Amino acid sequence: MTDLNALPTAAVLGATGCVGREVCAALGRAGYDVLAVARGPRPDLAPHAFHALDVAAADPAALAALLTTARVEVVVNATGGWVSTEEAMHHAHVQLVDRLLAATALMPRRPRIVQVGTIHEYGFVPDGVPIDERVEPNPTTPYARTKHAGSEAVLAATRAGEADGVVLRAVNVCGPHTTRASFLGTVMAKLAEASEASEASESEGLELTIADARRDYVDVRDLADAVVRAARAPVVGQVINIGRGEAVSMRELVSLLVSASGIPPHAVRERSARVESKGGGWTQADITLAGRLLDWRPRIPLARAMADMWATDRAVRSAAHARPAD
Repeated sequence: MTDLNALPTAAVLGATGCVGREVCAALGRAGYDVLAVARGPRPDLAPHAFHALDVAAADPAALAALLTTARVEVVVNATGGWVSTEEAMHHAHVQLVDRLLAATALMPRRPRIVQVGTIHEYGFVPDGVPIDERVEPNPTTPYARTKHAGSEAVLAATRAGEADGVVLRAVNVCGPHTTRASFLGTVMAKLAEASEASEASESEGLELTIADARRDYVDVRDLADAVVRAARAPVVGQVINIGRGEAVSMRELVSLLVSASGIPPHAVRERSARVESKGGGWTQADITLAGRLLDWRPRIPLARAMADMWATDRAVRSAAHARPAD
């Protein structure tokens, strides 16, 4: 017998990552029961139910049984990231999606799939060109190619009537729990070291290498809000870009992060470098379609995103230092 008072359930794959944990929180606030899925648990996922699973290696029938038993109506794929090899990227970005689609095809009621893709799927574009959904994807790096393959698998299955999917192509994210594998995460780690050295009166200042690039960054909590809206909106088979819709210089972003850290600007020395990254020297998402189809727009200013990013990282570091050694 169906419980008419039961909350809808959403499963979040990659629930322990920067994007995944914020998506879990946003879905919970929106009235969903959340099933958090990842290869290993973290304590800050409470109060959500958690299931440890490498989805890319899972048996589709077992995954279908898990999702069916939990009465999952929405699956958010927030997995992947800056893994090191193309083989690892294929496992995380392509094989996982194939297993997910095979599993949902076995379910008596197919869930909505929200695939969190990347703006890098479009490839490099000339400076000054906003990227809208009509741009033909031309991924040129292993990261972009494998992410695009996963997104295209969701779209192809949806076109064939075998899935109910939507793809969000997100720009780079910032805000709480930003991974240290990213550029801003790397800068934050260096600032943290400099801050601790300064507190110990051992600081010699800090030199940062900053490329002459302009990129679109969105707070991860704004992205999570877009995911919730995509889970509910009648946007089957759509690709929707998610970003702030502005290209910000990397120097401005670093300046905002330095300000959040409290380190005096004069203590930071900047060194220019060539642009060598997975995203090229320019990204700016056209977010018109997100406004029209999802009634979504970014709300969190970059200054607040950087301040919260720093505060969260500092809290995590303080907790780690306070934890007793094994």
